[in-house]
Amino acid sequence: MKTKKLLSLFSGCGGMDIGFEGYFNVNKKLLNEIIYPEWLIDKVKGDEIRLPKTKFKTVFANDIRPKAKLLWEDFFTKNYQINQSPFHLESIVDLVRKHKNLEFKFPENIDIVTGGFPCQDFSLSGKRGGFNSNKDHLNNKISDINTNNENRGFLYRWMKECIQITKPKMFVAENVKGLVSLKDIKVQIEQDLSKTGTGYLVLPGKLFHVGHFGVPQTRERIIFMGFLKSALKPNALIELSKDNISDEYSPYPIKTHYFKEYKNSALFEKKLRKKTPKSSLVLKNLLEPCSSHDLSQQHYSKAKWYGKHVQGQTEINLEGMAPTIRAEHHGNIEFRRLSALNGGKYTEELNNNLCERRLSVRECLRIQTFPDNFDGVLKFEENRRFTVSPSEAYKLVGNAVPPLFAFHIAKRLEDVWNKLFFR
Repeated sequence: MKTKKLLSLFSGCGGMDIGFEGYFNVNKKLLNEIIYPEWLIDKVKGDEIRLPKTKFKTVFANDIRPKAKLLWEDFFTKNYQINQSPFHLESIVDLVRKHKNLEFKFPENIDIVTGGFPCQDFSLSGKRGGFNSNKDHLNNKISDINTNNENRGFLYRWMKECIQITKPKMFVAENVKGLVSLKDIKVQIEQDLSKTGTGYLVLPGKLFHVGHFGVPQTRERIIFMGFLKSALKPNALIELSKDNISDEYSPYPIKTHYFKEYKNSALFEKKLRKKTPKSSLVLKNLLEPCSSHDLSQQHYSKAKWYGKHVQGQTEINLEGMAPTIRAEHHGNIEFRRLSALNGGKYTEELNNNLCERRLSVRECLRIQTFPDNFDGVLKFEENRRFTVSPSEAYKLVGNAVPPLFAFHIAKRLEDVWNKLFFR
C-alpha cells in the first residue's frame, strides 16, 4: 500500500490525526501482543513502545480554536517533521465558501477524509439541541436557530460539502454515543452523508466502546464510514452493501480487549482478547502535582466537591476503567482522590497526607492515550502566562478522539485497503 493522503476536518488538538499517522508512544500493556505482535517491536524504555508508522499522511487539518492549532502544530512539528503546517485556523463553512469563490483550494487527490463533527448538541451530558443548536459555525450564540445549515448541529453537512469537493475514496466521521438515542437525527445524518452527489456507499453508524481497544476509559463513540462506489472493487462493493459484512472485507477495527465476563464467552473472547487495562496502569508512575516537574501534571482543576448529585464529582476507580474524559468546564473533571469526609476510598494515600484533588491535565492525557511528549499543553510564554491554560487544555483533551483508538481504525483500513479499492 502506497502512502495515502488524509484530509482532517474538525481536527481539534489532533487525537484522530495522531492515531491515523501512528509512530507515537504508548504503554505496551495497552496492546494485545497475540493479535498484533508487530505493533510491539519498537521498544522505547520501560513499558513504553513506539507504534509503527501508518501509510496515512495528513495533508490538511482545520479547526476554529487557536489553541487547538497551537497544540496540533507543536506535536506534528516535533514528531512528523512537517516543513509547512497544513493546519487552517478557519471554519469549514468559510473554507468551503472560499473554495467555491476560487479564493482557496482544497488539496487534490485526497484518499480519505476524517472528522469528528461537533458533538455538543447530540451529547447525553449536554442540552441535546440536536439540529436546533443555539451556536453558529464559529461557536457563537445565535438567536435564530434556523440559519440555513450554519448552526453547529448542521456542520456535518459542510463536511459533506468538503467530501463533494475533494472526492476521497472514503471518509470516517466520528460523534458521541448520544446520536444512537436520537434515532431520527442519526438516520438523517446517514442519509445526508450518502447524498454527496458523487456516489458514496455510507454504512450505518456503528457504536464502539474504546475499552475494547485497550483504552482504559468508559468512552463510547459512533463511527460513520462512507466509500466512493466507483473506487471500490466489484467484490468489495457487494460485500460492503450487505447487512453483515464478512470479516475479510470489514473496515471496522478488530476488538482486542474485553471488560465484561460473559458466561457463554467464545474461545476468542477467552483466549485471544485481553482484559481492558485498569486506569492505574497509565497513572501509576506519575508523581503528585507538588513533586512533578511536568507542568501538565502540576496543574489541575481546583473546583470544589459539589456533592454526589452533581456530574463529575466521583473518585476515579483505579481498579477499573476511568470515566469518560469530558470536554466541559473543569468543574466536571472527575477526582483523582476524594477526602475521607467526601467518601474517598484510598485510605493509604490519605493517611500519607495526599490531598483531595481532581485529575490533572496529564492524567487526562494519559487516560486518553496521548503520549507524554504531547507536552505543548501547558507551557509558559516569556511573560509567564500559559500558552494554553489548564481550563482550555481540559476542553481540548476531552474533545479529542483517543489516539490509540484512532490507530486501531487506521491500521484496519490499511490492512483491507487493497482488497477494497482499485488503488
